[in-house]
Amino acid sequence: MSDAPASRRAPMLLRLVPLLPHLALFATLLILWEVAVRTGLITSIMIPEPSAIMGAIWELYVSERTIYEHFFITFTEAVVGFLIGAAIAVTIAVLSSLWEPFKRYVSPYAIVLNVTPGIALTPVIIAWFGYGMGSKIALAAIICFFPIFVNTLTGLLQRQDEREELFRSVGASERQVFLKLRVPSALPLVFAGLKIGLTTALIGAVVAEFAQATAGVGVLMSRFSFRLDMASSIAALLSMTLIGLILFYTMEFLDDRIVFWRRETRRAEKSRARARAWKRQLGD
Repeated sequence: MSDAPASRRAPMLLRLVPLLPHLALFATLLILWEVAVRTGLITSIMIPEPSAIMGAIWELYVSERTIYEHFFITFTEAVVGFLIGAAIAVTIAVLSSLWEPFKRYVSPYAIVLNVTPGIALTPVIIAWFGYGMGSKIALAAIICFFPIFVNTLTGLLQRQDEREELFRSVGASERQVFLKLRVPSALPLVFAGLKIGLTTALIGAVVAEFAQATAGVGVLMSRFSFRLDMASSIAALLSMTLIGLILFYTMEFLDDRIVFWRRETRRAEKSRARARAWKRQLGD
């Protein structure tokens, strides 16, 4: 019994071995950074030492706990804006792939929206939606729209003539060809667009917070920067990075679960699960 936990710990330790050089390099950079600031090679007002940044993180998350409300607001703005922008983008992309005249008339407007800088839209969006969360959600939705639209449309327009002929030879309808062939084939590109769109939605929300807002991580960072509290400002910046990582890896997890056939281990796992299900049905 005592050998089992040890045997499970061994693969975990083996997986950590490749990380050791990266951790050593990261630790070395932090030490050099700390020494450079303390010896005056780098001005602490511009770039604070890592120990000061860690102290600011401790204050934001543990002692004063001021980050959580702002973190939740920015996270909500990015997610809601992404959901709205993604829903519109996927709907328009599906309609464009099914109806050529619709694509011909809609695509120029999508391109115009993409080439217009998001920062330039910020004053207009705030004038339309006010200073609350609505303007941040709207800008996040606008900025994340184009990459999702382009990737989804590109994936749906990919023609697989031989497979489509095979589907039709067994009597598949156009609806079945679309849902059973074209949509699954487009999913890798769709998820690539969703990953880009999710991170750009966060950018849109933070840009709107910088322009005008009363709460959010962007507002917190602006306040610290105006006070020249650069350690707390960088701590707020790292909080934005944390939001981006949470959003990205959530979408990565969904990609791994839904588009399972792109990964050998997931495909084999899914095949085994289906084989077990078939055996249970046959046994019944």
